[in-house]
Amino acid sequence: RVAASVSELKARGIVPGLAVVLVGEDPASQVYVRNKGIQTREAGMESFEHKLDASVSQEELLALVARLNADPAVHGILVQLPLPGHMDAEAVINAIDPQKDVDGFHILNVGLLGTGQKSMVPCTPLGCLLMLKDRLGDLAGLNAVVVGRSNIVGKPMAQLLLKESCTVTIAHSRTKDLAAVCRGADILVAAVGRPRMIPGDWVKPGATVIDVGINRIEEGGKTRLVGDVDYDSAAQVAGAITPVPGGVGPMTIACLLANTLTACCRANGLPDPELVGTEETVA
Repeated sequence: RVAASVSELKARGIVPGLAVVLVGEDPASQVYVRNKGIQTREAGMESFEHKLDASVSQEELLALVARLNADPAVHGILVQLPLPGHMDAEAVINAIDPQKDVDGFHILNVGLLGTGQKSMVPCTPLGCLLMLKDRLGDLAGLNAVVVGRSNIVGKPMAQLLLKESCTVTIAHSRTKDLAAVCRGADILVAAVGRPRMIPGDWVKPGATVIDVGINRIEEGGKTRLVGDVDYDSAAQVAGAITPVPGGVGPMTIACLLANTLTACCRANGLPDPELVGTEETVA
């Protein structure tokens, strides 16, 4: 749907543009940025990639953000995290124009989301919500447990589920009897960053499980990616479960493009586009 909407905008002489800023040479970040660039161009958008040396000063990075804020060809700005240790990530994120904050991390967008107002929504939680609604339809009244309380996934995921009238619990490493809390969930979202932390016997039979975790582990002499949920055991009892890799990841990028499209429409005084449809990522 994003590509079709982009084509409609191009027919009107409008081309959505996404700027991605990468500081340093973190291998995982380089892969993410490359994939985002490829998919941005495949959707018909302009892709502006800015790669800076890890030793660049925070002042230089903020100056680049200011230039992108002022550039009418740039509708979305994403500064790839993590940033080098000498930088204040919050200061950099909050320097982005909130209207161009396609990651949804600016404090203004966080506040708007938390109070149920129109905002830019973080891409990963938005992708999770789209998959849940595609699978379950109306979410009202369901018990949802989010394991993880990060500002990037856990907290905004809980806000989105509350907006859908779920009964929401945010669980974490200090939750008493975490297994029992998880077993009560109709919707279980794992975003804690610990490989296979949640076994199948923590999953309520028939529950929908969204595994946000991406953990690189050594197994059998090889490196592989696994989620925060033990997929093999959980898949035996869950009604649906996302795989790792190939589950939440593709939806995150799709929602990044959708947010860029939305930002472009708003900048040009046009109605928000319909959100992208989900992909076949829930097994």
